[in-house]
Amino acid sequence: MARICVKAGHVTVTLALDDSRTAGLILAALPFEATARTWGDEVYFDTPVAAGEEDPQAAVPFGGVAYWPPGKALCLFFGQTPASPVNIVGSVEGDAGVVKGIRGGDPVRVEKV
Repeated sequence: MARICVKAGHVTVTLALDDSRTAGLILAALPFEATARTWGDEVYFDTPVAAGEEDPQAAVPFGGVAYWPPGKALCLFFGQTPASPVNIVGSVEGDAGVVKGIRGGDPVRVEKV
């Protein structure tokens, strides 16, 4: 399991990625920068990754980390949010509630731990 760091605004979150193909593509694209956006209890941001569906799921658990193929986005879930099918690629380490501190428009940097 690989670990990456997301710095957005004043929040820093460590993510544990699984061994999926999609997670491998995200790791290979590091580091990258984006702008945070929100949807319900989810923060998401663009990635330079173009991956298709990989066991897509519409329900993501609290603290789940997923890749949304149509938007080429990485999504961090901190509550119940209706989602179109996403590839679950990992989870937030520690308290996923800290993701709530990320605001739409915050600059985001994603890098290896």
